[in-house]
Amino acid sequence: MASIFGHGILASSFSAFLPKEEKNRTIIGAGVLASMMPDLDVISFGFGIPYESWLGHRGLTHSIIFALIFAWILSSATRKHGKFKTRFIFFFMCTVSHGILDAMTSGGRGVGFFIPVENARFFFPWRPIKVSPIGIERFFSKWGLEVLLSELFYIAIPSLLIYLLGLQYSKWKTTGSN
Repeated sequence: MASIFGHGILASSFSAFLPKEEKNRTIIGAGVLASMMPDLDVISFGFGIPYESWLGHRGLTHSIIFALIFAWILSSATRKHGKFKTRFIFFFMCTVSHGILDAMTSGGRGVGFFIPVENARFFFPWRPIKVSPIGIERFFSKWGLEVLLSELFYIAIPSLLIYLLGLQYSKWKTTGSN
């Protein structure tokens, strides 16, 4: 998996596409948390649930179906903050981005994008992001530093470009000009 920092950075970059009236701490914070939410499935290890199970790590909570349902829940819970459709797309992108980043990591057994329809696990052909260790103790090590360096290059820099593109898009949409 990518680290929670990598997931949060990418999700926060999507906020640049939000309309000004919906760009607030509640929505952006919920989006960042949505990007981290899929990794709550690591508790499955404590219950003896096999990795390959739908409920195992990188299973159901990393699926597209989960991202759709979770985006709907968050959009409903934040109904006082603008248009449902806009929030839904933002929360979906934040949540689904988790599995996308994990499918680009150097470790694990793949991501269950299509659970519960199919339990197959997938990686992308290009996997440049070093897999993050599970657990705080292991993260604060040489391994964790290597993960952060790979995320700087493969997540933070692209996220900055996404953010700048989003700002330009928002400016264009507001002014109606190029």
